[in-house]
Amino acid sequence: MPHDPVLGLRQNAAQFALLVAVNALVGGMVGQQQTVLPLLAESEFGLTGYTYIFTYIAAFGITKAAANYFAGTFSDRYGRKPVLLVGWLFAVPVPVMLIMAPSWEWVVLANVLLGINQGLTWSTTVVMKIDLVGPANRGLAMGLNEAAGYGAVAVSSLLAGYLAEQHGLRPAPFLLGLAYIAIALMLSGFFVRETRGHAHLEAQDHVRRSDGMHDHLHGELTNRQIAVQTSLKEPALSSASLAGLVNNLNFGLSWGLFPLLFATAGLTISQIGLLFALYPGVWGAGQLVTGALSDRVGRKHLITAGMGTQAVALALIAASSGFAGWAVGAVLLGAGTAMVYPTLLAVIGDVAHPVWRGRAVGVYRVWRDLGYAFGAIIGGVAADLMGLHAAVWVAAVVSAATAVAVSVRMYETHQPV
Repeated sequence: MPHDPVLGLRQNAAQFALLVAVNALVGGMVGQQQTVLPLLAESEFGLTGYTYIFTYIAAFGITKAAANYFAGTFSDRYGRKPVLLVGWLFAVPVPVMLIMAPSWEWVVLANVLLGINQGLTWSTTVVMKIDLVGPANRGLAMGLNEAAGYGAVAVSSLLAGYLAEQHGLRPAPFLLGLAYIAIALMLSGFFVRETRGHAHLEAQDHVRRSDGMHDHLHGELTNRQIAVQTSLKEPALSSASLAGLVNNLNFGLSWGLFPLLFATAGLTISQIGLLFALYPGVWGAGQLVTGALSDRVGRKHLITAGMGTQAVALALIAASSGFAGWAVGAVLLGAGTAMVYPTLLAVIGDVAHPVWRGRAVGVYRVWRDLGYAFGAIIGGVAADLMGLHAAVWVAAVVSAATAVAVSVRMYETHQPV
């Protein structure tokens, strides 16, 4: 018999922990390839143009962005669990394609499928956790979710770098992905329960803000209205979408560019893997603190400070030419991202009504994950025209400008009790 829904982190601890584990496996699918693919492009496929090398990141970002939208729409319409399962089915061919790829086009196609997998599964686990915990602990819930996902990115990047150095760039690093998929399908199919009933329960008891904010967003909205509010009109939602896009622009640029930049100093593959893992590692661990902190102090100042910290970190990385400077920059970049990432998702949960929350999360994540594509394109073009260091300077300037824009336009969305 199905369980009657009850809101709260403690009341849903078992299901919440299970979804944290599933999201760690989602992150691991990205981490298995981040250290390896830029090196594979140069050593096995003989690619030299940065713009062309980064096509796989652009393909990943565009398809993930589109999948986010459909994840939100379908999870509101059909339920969360079916979307989660379908997302994992799209991952099944990815490690095999990367192992067997005879040309770079295979790598790009594998990342199209990976983007669909990431959009459907990550968006759905986000929505499910928001469903379970209710309004009081959204920041904490998102911190735990994103910590698991990006902590797994870091660990898998480190493991993939070690496996590549010990056993070669293929196939060993991608065997991690095959294991992740098998475990995730088992957990999602047999143990994860549907959470849409929790959202309906919250909608019944939903309390309007005392200051009148969000009154125009109560009740059912069309998909077009939700997209317009989240993208352009509603100040907090649209500011979150902008900050999310730039945040992932930095991640997309770093994904393709950092391994190549670090290789210019003659570092080993394992050293490059360690440097790259520092960024998502600090990002993942930091969210255990920043998500809960936003529940106590509010969202806006954490977001503006985080974008500013990212700008400083990128400037340090751009100005450095060795392991020490890059390591400090990577740690700072992870810290700045940790301030922003769970807090932006909590903003969406604060403002979006429970009946259309899944779609709002989907639209926000469309913009956020288009940042991968923008980062790959801008980073590739800037690196080809001006060099690797200059491309990082460009990202630093964009991050600083975003911090200013958010500080001016976003209002505080959370009223701590």
